[in-house]
Amino acid sequence: MRTNFQTAISTLSLAFAAALSTATLLPRAVHAAAPQVRTQAPGFHRIMLGAVEVTALSDGTVTIPLDQLLTHTTPAHVGQVLASHHLGTRVETSINAFLVNTGTQLVLIDAGAGTSFGAHAGGRLVQSIRAAGYRPEDIDAVLLTHIHGDHSNGLTVDGKAMFPNAEVHVDEHDVALWLDPASRAKVAKGHAYMVDEALAAFAPYRQAGKVKTFRGAVEVVPGIRSVPTPGHTPGHTVYAVSGGGLTMRFLGDLLHAKDVQMAEPAVTISFDEDADAARRQREALFADAAARGYIVAAAHTPFPGVGHVERSGKAYAWAPLNYSALQ
Repeated sequence: MRTNFQTAISTLSLAFAAALSTATLLPRAVHAAAPQVRTQAPGFHRIMLGAVEVTALSDGTVTIPLDQLLTHTTPAHVGQVLASHHLGTRVETSINAFLVNTGTQLVLIDAGAGTSFGAHAGGRLVQSIRAAGYRPEDIDAVLLTHIHGDHSNGLTVDGKAMFPNAEVHVDEHDVALWLDPASRAKVAKGHAYMVDEALAAFAPYRQAGKVKTFRGAVEVVPGIRSVPTPGHTPGHTVYAVSGGGLTMRFLGDLLHAKDVQMAEPAVTISFDEDADAARRQREALFADAAARGYIVAAAHTPFPGVGHVERSGKAYAWAPLNYSALQ
């Protein structure tokens, strides 16, 4: 005969088994998904040329209608080429600048767009500089490839110099054009507003006597040389720096749309002051870079915009620089 104790234990066991069985049929509690962040980290990327440190900096992006802006081609053709690269005709385009630490000076090549494109495009250069471990106040010199808003408007925001301890270096031909109010009537059609932007961006540096001009191929600051490439603007300049047996050239606006212009260097853009000269400069640099194998740093190639120009049949192709963790 079972005792009362045995009966109680048996009853509890059956109840526990039933509870377990029921639990396996019920859904488990699900935690709410973490909220999406939907922002990129501040953009910087390091490259070492021997003892020279180059940091690619992202000023963000701006979306532009390449089918409407590229010239010496047709919108339909541009659309077809972009589609073959999985892109629409409105392309989110990088705005890149580059910080060169030579060991004796900290030099910024191009200054970004500042507030030119509003709150949701460009304007992130200072944030990227700080994320890269530097401060805008640390910069000794700013070298501009040319004076256009997405390269020079970031010098000044709301009337304040963003790089208060830096001298600004730019080819004298660009200064003569863009910093002369009379040029509103001289520049290409639709470009008069660029004169007003330039005057505002340069104002605090001119007042402080910190705008320095150069002409031709010279050593602008120790270790960085200018390579004149007039066309896109009269004073458009490529800069060259070398270290550890490597050379890097900073292209400015010799390249706007790699997915079109690498295969077709003759394609130009409506922002060119002299489109034929800009085309010739691009074709010459592509041929030189492909033949000599130096690194190129491009302002509008997807961030970080650093790579090589390679021959591809009768045209060219972009080869991004292999990533290094710098270990």
